[in-house]
Amino acid sequence: MAIFKEKGFAERRQSAMDARKALLERAKANLPKLDDPEFLARQAERKAAAEAKAQKQAERDRLKREKAEQEARERAERQAAAEEAAKAEAEAKANAEQDMVSRLLADEADRKAKRDARYAARKARAGKR
Repeated sequence: MAIFKEKGFAERRQSAMDARKALLERAKANLPKLDDPEFLARQAERKAAAEAKAQKQAERDRLKREKAEQEARERAERQAAAEEAAKAEAEAKANAEQDMVSRLLADEADRKAKRDARYAARKARAGKR
């Protein structure tokens, strides 16, 4: 009958370290070499793609800024036009009020002149009697 011997802590630790080393060696074997032409080609492609992406983003940002500036200009133009229209409307209203006052004054003067003419005619009739 064989006696089962349990592994101690040191043995388990050493086995885990050996397993990690073996895993690391396999991973290192699968890594591409830095002077590998395929690796360099892929790296160049990635760099070109990143630069193209950065250029596209810069173009989008520029277009967005231009659009915002254009909208701000249009908004300012609309506001200036609205202010100009309000000013013209206020001027027209003031002119209309002034015209109305001048017509009222003219009507009043006309009524006064007619009243004075009637008064003078009455005086003239009374003086003939």
